[in-house]
Amino acid sequence: MLTILHDIGFTLRPRESAAIVGASGSGKSTLLGIVAGLDTPSSGTVRLAGQDLFALDEDQRAAVRARQLGFVFQSFQLLGNLNALENVMLPLELLGSNGARERATEMLQRVGLGERLTHYPRTLSGGEQQRVALARAFVVRPAVLLADEPTGSLDFATGERVMELMFELNREAGTTLLLVTHDSTIASRCDRQLHIEAGRLTTPEAA
Repeated sequence: MLTILHDIGFTLRPRESAAIVGASGSGKSTLLGIVAGLDTPSSGTVRLAGQDLFALDEDQRAAVRARQLGFVFQSFQLLGNLNALENVMLPLELLGSNGARERATEMLQRVGLGERLTHYPRTLSGGEQQRVALARAFVVRPAVLLADEPTGSLDFATGERVMELMFELNREAGTTLLLVTHDSTIASRCDRQLHIEAGRLTTPEAA
């Protein structure tokens, strides 16, 4: 059996931002998947707001993710058959939230896409797609935002603008941020950096 992560342990405080950094193949994205409850570890626990995710079945974990977590991915993960507004409305509709259209419209306006509501992903630039993804992540007002190399598919200038917007939204929402990045400049903007080498956390846990 291949062991990818070894004896990983850390705690994130409310509103804290932390960057997971390390070489390619060190286990960064695997760790993020486990934190989200998307991947199941062979041992250990992940607690979100006091709830052990792996004491729940998959449907229960999905319900917790829908209520508590926002996601931003390198590849945007937008649904191509939905326009920008529909993509942002979707998580609200899955939660049965009232006023989904109004809330999604406001969030897209906040990220500068108020005139792109009816545009489909294929007609948007990479930076615009990532801003839709940010709007979708924050519209549910998550307790925790998980971001996996959010600028990895963008050019430098566009990536800088997207990251500035992400940190702004994070401060406004008071969200806890856990970010995977290979970019030391982005990592330095976080409150803390968690360094992983060969599946082991080399940064001492903060007090």
